[in-house]
Amino acid sequence: MARKFKAGDWVEIKGKQDSPKMDVLKYVPKKEPIFGFVDNDTFLECVWYRNGERKSRIFHQNRLLKLKDSGGIHQT
Repeated sequence: MARKFKAGDWVEIKGKQDSPKMDVLKYVPKKEPIFGFVDNDTFLECVWYRNGERKSRIFHQNRLLKLKDSGGIHQT
């Protein structure tokens, strides 16, 4: 699967009204539990801030929507 985002893109979760504006950090490898192969191109780590606290989480790229005003902390 082709990568849809790059580091520094601003994204949000599709279909969630209260989704935070998140900054893409990087793609992360994820091991497929049944067949055991490693997927390097579909899961990415995102970061956002809420009440001054830094939060991060790993999302599948198909759950995210790129925002128009991209270009966050991590310029490439």
